[in-house]
Amino acid sequence: MNPVRVLIVDDDPLVRGALTMMLDGAGEIVVVGEAADGAAAITAVDRHAPDVVLMDIRMPGLSGIAATRRLRARPRPPEIIVLTTFDTDDHIVRALRAGAGGFLLKDTPPDRIAAAVRAAAAGEPSLSPSVARRLMHQVATGAADYERARATLAALTPRERDVALAIAHGSANADIAAALDMSLTTVKAHVSHILTKLALTNRTQIALLAHDAGLI
Repeated sequence: MNPVRVLIVDDDPLVRGALTMMLDGAGEIVVVGEAADGAAAITAVDRHAPDVVLMDIRMPGLSGIAATRRLRARPRPPEIIVLTTFDTDDHIVRALRAGAGGFLLKDTPPDRIAAAVRAAAAGEPSLSPSVARRLMHQVATGAADYERARATLAALTPRERDVALAIAHGSANADIAAALDMSLTTVKAHVSHILTKLALTNRTQIALLAHDAGLI
């Protein structure tokens, strides 16, 4: 198996150095580049073609959220995990809506950061426990978003809706296949169709849409 290629984006060189040392020693992961801001991150993605980007939020110039949105709008974009000290509800939701597949705090233990990188490369979301709890208890985003989310999900077939709800509850593809009596290939096909139909970029955005619709 090829190692997961990682780009680290943070305006603090000490943070970049520490993450590089930690991840390079984690096994099955190789740090292919670093960037100090969002604009440099986009250039570095073009140069290094990483599988996963660890992205800070607050940086000079282009922010991590803006860079995430631009990168995830590309064909075959890298997976992006936000790694930050700022865990306000606004930052969390904006980052996930921009296309980040994970949101971790910088006090996350090194082994969990490495595990999150591997999970992201496999298309699985990763959230710090405190972030996950806050999302689960967040109140509905309002009537307009509720109706929009309901209308969007109406485009799915009943089976696609079952898969979307399973994703929203955090189930991996293998678990969905077992629960819904499908082959793993069929589940992957449904996930791909859901993302295409709903114009989403990753599983986390599926979960957010289900949340807005009041289904979880």
